[in-house]
Amino acid sequence: MKKVITYGTYDLFHIGHLNMLKRARALGDYLVVAISTDEFNTGKHKQCVYPYSHRAQIVEAMKFVDKVIPETSWEQKIEDIKKYSIDVFVIGDDWTGKFDFLKEYCEVVYLPRTKSISTTAIKDTVQSGKSISSIT
Repeated sequence: MKKVITYGTYDLFHIGHLNMLKRARALGDYLVVAISTDEFNTGKHKQCVYPYSHRAQIVEAMKFVDKVIPETSWEQKIEDIKKYSIDVFVIGDDWTGKFDFLKEYCEVVYLPRTKSISTTAIKDTVQSGKSISSIT
């Protein structure tokens, strides 16, 4: 069985998140998704609309997601790879090169992000009073 792991915040779940998770799962047989906790996001100066428990439940409900775990620190990735016997680490290509140090433990894949959609774009659009369809 080929195991894949990916990390993210997954706030305001959108088609870009869905595409990332589907493509990550297509790289293996079992998908672990680590979701940033509220406390970890605070340390990154990120404020989520939905609390961790809601974001985790949303992602956990996806039929192609096998396990959801909390992401509590930047440093936990090597431990997670070992603990869950991960074969492939997947992350968006906006992080290209940042996680190459993990190649010692597993394959590292940087997937392209879905164009013209992001949680930041959604937040900005809602705040401006425009329709979400204006960003897709």
